Amino acid sequence: MTDNTQQRPASGPNSTPELPTQYAPAEVEGQLYERWVERGYFGADAKSDRPPYTIVIPPPNVTGSLHLGHAFEHTLIDALTRRKRMQGYETLWQPGMDHAGIATQNVVERELAKEGVSRHDLGREAFVERVWRWKAESGGQISGQMRRLGDGVDWSRERFTMDEGLSQAVQTIFKKLYDDELIYRAERIINWCPRCLTAISDIEVEYQEDDGELVSIRYGEGDASIVVATTRAETMLGDTAVAVHPEDERYAHLVGTEIELPLTGRRIPVVADKHVDPAFGTGAVKVTPAHDPNDFEIGQRHNLSNLTVMDEHAVITAHGPFQGLDRLEARSAIVAALRADGRIVAEKRPYPHSVGHCSRCKTTIEPRLSLQWWVKVGPLAKAAGDAVRDGRVRIHPKEMESRYFGWVDNLHDWCISRQLWWGHRIPVWYGPNGEVVCVGPDEQPPGGESDGWTQDTDVLDTWFSSGLWPFSTLGWPEQTESLAKFYPNSVLLTGYDILFFWVARMMMFGLYAMDGTPPFHTIALHGMVRDQFGKKMSKSFGNAVNPLDWMDTYGSDAVRFTLARGANPGVDVPIGEDWVQGSRNFANKLWNATRFALMNGATVEGALPPPGQLSSTDRWILSRLNSVVAEVDAYYEDYQFAKLSDALFHFAWDEVFDWYVELSKTTFAAGGEAADVSRRVLGEILDVTLRLLHPIVPFVTETLWTTLTGRESVVIADWPADSGFRDAAAEREIAAVQQLVTEVRRFRADQGLQPGQKVPARLDLMGTRLAAHEPAIRQLLRLQPEGESFAATATLPVAGATVALDLSGVIDVEAERKRLAKDLAAAEKEKAQAMVKLGNEAFLAKAPEPVVEKIRTRLSAAEADIERITAQLAALPQG
Repeated sequence: MTDNTQQRPASGPNSTPELPTQYAPAEVEGQLYERWVERGYFGADAKSDRPPYTIVIPPPNVTGSLHLGHAFEHTLIDALTRRKRMQGYETLWQPGMDHAGIATQNVVERELAKEGVSRHDLGREAFVERVWRWKAESGGQISGQMRRLGDGVDWSRERFTMDEGLSQAVQTIFKKLYDDELIYRAERIINWCPRCLTAISDIEVEYQEDDGELVSIRYGEGDASIVVATTRAETMLGDTAVAVHPEDERYAHLVGTEIELPLTGRRIPVVADKHVDPAFGTGAVKVTPAHDPNDFEIGQRHNLSNLTVMDEHAVITAHGPFQGLDRLEARSAIVAALRADGRIVAEKRPYPHSVGHCSRCKTTIEPRLSLQWWVKVGPLAKAAGDAVRDGRVRIHPKEMESRYFGWVDNLHDWCISRQLWWGHRIPVWYGPNGEVVCVGPDEQPPGGESDGWTQDTDVLDTWFSSGLWPFSTLGWPEQTESLAKFYPNSVLLTGYDILFFWVARMMMFGLYAMDGTPPFHTIALHGMVRDQFGKKMSKSFGNAVNPLDWMDTYGSDAVRFTLARGANPGVDVPIGEDWVQGSRNFANKLWNATRFALMNGATVEGALPPPGQLSSTDRWILSRLNSVVAEVDAYYEDYQFAKLSDALFHFAWDEVFDWYVELSKTTFAAGGEAADVSRRVLGEILDVTLRLLHPIVPFVTETLWTTLTGRESVVIADWPADSGFRDAAAEREIAAVQQLVTEVRRFRADQGLQPGQKVPARLDLMGTRLAAHEPAIRQLLRLQPEGESFAATATLPVAGATVALDLSGVIDVEAERKRLAKDLAAAEKEKAQAMVKLGNEAFLAKAPEPVVEKIRTRLSAAEADIERITAQLAALPQG
């Protein structure tokens, strides 16, 4: 009947395992985790003949600490890998950290500043040594926090994007791309951070609305003048042309001529270019090829000179009165000078517009012409798009595919060089006679400084090394057993917000390095964690949460279950502390119910009795159990963590604890063979339910399951299987019991009876399937035998049965009648007021629809109250 029987070891059939009266997460979680690691449960064996299941951790920054986003993502990955491990897969959850070039360098530079020195005082080699020392002493604290959460990673395989093996992988793929002419060096416009003093990629630029200024400036004189508008007046010092649309008749007579650039004395050409929108503004734009990406493209088409007028600190370098000024100081000074010269046509302040900021330090980005290294992404991006289009890689949820295609199909070449010291140094050497040599991992540099050879001073973008993560962590470029076993990865589970940062780069590099084999079969995207009002969490908003605080207060399982219950594919996850409290209550409920079961002899010893020996209550719960197993499996395969968590929550709390356990109490009290059967069934239900819950709430389930079964660990237990057993008749029968109990409970509550208050009752269950459940029904409803003086004051027909109650000695009928009459009068008044407003045509004509709808809702509620209270009054004893 089931495939889930687990035998207890020979500890003796009469032994009764015990649990403490209360669950204290802090007392068990740390010990349990260290035991799991010591016993090697999370280790992955490349020599195993079991089918592989692989997930790589999105590598957290070495500077980072655990935030709710990490906790959310790690909970979901841990659930997937724990389940697959229980299903018999050779499961690898690959851990590691990212060297986080800019962030880490900034941390160490701040430390040096406190000592009164800079990295330049130390020199490059000493500074890099200092960063390694910082990593050893202070970096990677997130690893300990991952243990707190219960991450089932294989710590023996932990990697770092700058360890020896991964550094070799980086150098190998750089050389391969270089030799295939997919890496090149060129002078182009890049996003420059004047604070971090490095180039950053497009996806590391955050755009926000800033209040700036829009200044319209007249270039030239009289009929030969043109008005242009700009938000960055300081860049006019680098203008080398004015552009108009070739079909714009207003400026046709000026195309090919030159006009004077104000404040400089230089003359610049007027060019015709289709990039210009004649309907926007004046239809003319200033062209600064060295400080704007669009202007750079115009400059390339018209052979314009590239005039750089700012240095790496965004300080003006152009000769003249503005030299040495910061860009913002220069902006004000230049506008003032233009105003004094009569060149300002219009000024608008404030002028809200989108401005790019460095995602790390929030400094305003400065577009800047710079000689950098680039990846030619065209063929790589096409391969990444094709792999999804032809079905080799599945994006889940499917609606996210359009975002992916929108990115890879329009990807610009990727600037991979960064002006930092911490990172993978670009393996290119320059010779005394202009030679350029790319050095592979097994090659020696062509010469030393004494011979006139120097290595490129830049390092690679951090995303370059993390793009190799799915295969470099497995030993590539060596053809290792781990690479053969665990590549491609089974699934990548990550946030939709880094679909472009990381996922697309892994797709491009994986397909390129691994001969067309994509890095993973499925990309499962989740949303971002937000506060309970749906607002992004941020320290500046005052709503950021440290998950460790919640773990300290409520336990790691409570945090994990809360996060899983909110995890719908690709949808943001709101979370509040009261939800974590609710999950803590669920863990306590699991604890108390299992403790009750053990105290009443629940067991997993021996096989389950055949269906013919089971009560309808036992058959019902086993039927429901197998349905839930099938349901949970289907949700796991579809990455529906919220739905599977909800299904388990309601099955455990509502069906097992609130109904099956309660219905079984009379069976246990009666004793005999039926009680023994129910004890075995209860043990089976708890065994399977705890195994189903384990991937989401590993700590409490480990404690309860090992106590219940006497076995080694639920981590290595078999995942439950649906045996196919169903009993629709038993499910209908118990549904009738539930209906009867629920309706009588509602009536009792309506009459003002306390839950534990006993009431004399006569039950007529003849002709129904409820007769066998009369003892349980009476116990659940606190119904006493009718007795000699019984006089029914209320009769309830429910589920084909009749329940007659004698309330005469239980409630103060007159007091209850007065209370209900008062409530009825209030409801009738509410109805009358609503009807007056809804009958007023003038009101309906003027009132907003939401207001009218609210009144309709009030009317419906009042009518329902009147019907309910009238029925309660009619049910009261007369006299």
